[in-house]
Amino acid sequence: MARRSDSDPAIGARVSWFRSLRARLAIAIAVILVAALGTAFVATYRGTGTQVQAQIDQDLRQEATAFEQKIPVYRVTRGRVTRAAQRYIADQVTFTVTPRLYVVRVAGGGIVSNLPELNPAENSALDRNVAGPHRESPEARAVRTAPLDFSDVTVGGEPVRLYVIPVLRDGRPVASIGVGEPTEGVARAQSGVARTFVFAGTATLLAAIVLGFAFASRLSRPLRRMAATAAQVRAGDLSQRIGARGRHDEVRVLADSFDRMLDRLEDAFARQRGFVADASHELRTPLTVIRGQLEVLARQREVTTEDVRRVNQVVTTEVVRMERLVEDLLLLARADEGELLRAETLELRPFVTELFDSLTLTAERRFELGDVPEGTLRADEDRLAQVVRNLARNAVEHTAPDGLVRLCVTAQPRGWLEIAVEDDGPGIPQEQRDRVFDRFHRLDSSRARGKGGAGLGLAIARAIVEAHGGRIAAGTSPEGGARVAFRLPGFRAAARAGPWRVGAPVQAGPANAPAATRRA
Repeated sequence: MARRSDSDPAIGARVSWFRSLRARLAIAIAVILVAALGTAFVATYRGTGTQVQAQIDQDLRQEATAFEQKIPVYRVTRGRVTRAAQRYIADQVTFTVTPRLYVVRVAGGGIVSNLPELNPAENSALDRNVAGPHRESPEARAVRTAPLDFSDVTVGGEPVRLYVIPVLRDGRPVASIGVGEPTEGVARAQSGVARTFVFAGTATLLAAIVLGFAFASRLSRPLRRMAATAAQVRAGDLSQRIGARGRHDEVRVLADSFDRMLDRLEDAFARQRGFVADASHELRTPLTVIRGQLEVLARQREVTTEDVRRVNQVVTTEVVRMERLVEDLLLLARADEGELLRAETLELRPFVTELFDSLTLTAERRFELGDVPEGTLRADEDRLAQVVRNLARNAVEHTAPDGLVRLCVTAQPRGWLEIAVEDDGPGIPQEQRDRVFDRFHRLDSSRARGKGGAGLGLAIARAIVEAHGGRIAAGTSPEGGARVAFRLPGFRAAARAGPWRVGAPVQAGPANAPAATRRA
């Protein structure tokens, strides 16, 4: 007969089921129940034996005391003691349902007992020790020589609990009375306990395994759905969700967290696909222009210096645009990897002053600078300047030649600093204010591609701000244009620092005092 290998699918299925969470939970419940039943059995078994043993000891004490009271108190002789013992033993053996063992050792010699080996029928001489060593068995000798108090002996192969007390009259011992009772009741009680535990424990264990498996199946159902959903996600279907219902327990919390993770994962994949598509489009456009110019130049039979100069200018412009796009993409990639910043402590006023001066040279706009608080800020100077320049460039692109571009710096509670760039352009629609920070996102009409770049400026600004632990948001300026503000932690105001301004005071943002104006 061929031997079945471990690669048999049926064996593999059984092994897989045995290793499943349901099986392990059911087995764990069964093991715990077996341990609990075993502990309860040992405690009950021993407790029952101890309780029955204590009852036997109490009965033996009472019986020995009653026997002792039948011994004569006055004119005590060996014969009177022997006859009283014989009468008492005869009465007990006749009327007792469960005969006990009685052994009376009379002082001066002689034994009275209902054990034939200790009290043979032919023994009529009460003063003669008929149970001498030459005729005694080891069991009889143990009974005859049992010490005072409780002891365990064997009679006829059965265990017997023996209790021996002395009989004192006028301060002298006249005999010793031993009363014994078989301890088979202890074994019988313990055997009953064992049988009860075997039957009841087996039924309870089987019920626990069945109910435990059912409970484990119900408990692991969301986990199985989670595994199936994960398999579908791994196959590429990101639309699957667990959708757990029922009690809000740990498994429900895990399932809900898994669904939220899938929501973010699907959104991240959608953003990634959009990012790749937009990046491909942005790179394809200058490449198409370069290729077209080169093809035009190649088709000309006579190429003049002016033609070469024109093509060179177009190609250079597109290459610069591609370089800028690649640099922006690399910057965003470093931001995603957490390798974007080199933070240091910088003096706020000199930094803002130099940055504002450089902005005024970029375009013919009405640049305004509000009050600048004095203090230090923990930040990356170059990246922070890049954020402000991106916001200012965005404002310049969407304002008229004589339009307003305002830079506002405000200290906030708990060590925060707010920097805002405001303009008087067309503004940002309410429904677009969250999306303007997405990569390659551009508004329609006035903020279309013809006036803007690749749509990475605000995305880079958000990446830098968030890398600093700050927040950035878009809103409306007092003039109705756009207001993009970001807040950074790590600002420490200088002690007793007054406001600082440049030039003549002019009207600034709603949250600021008189501002300063510089026109390029």
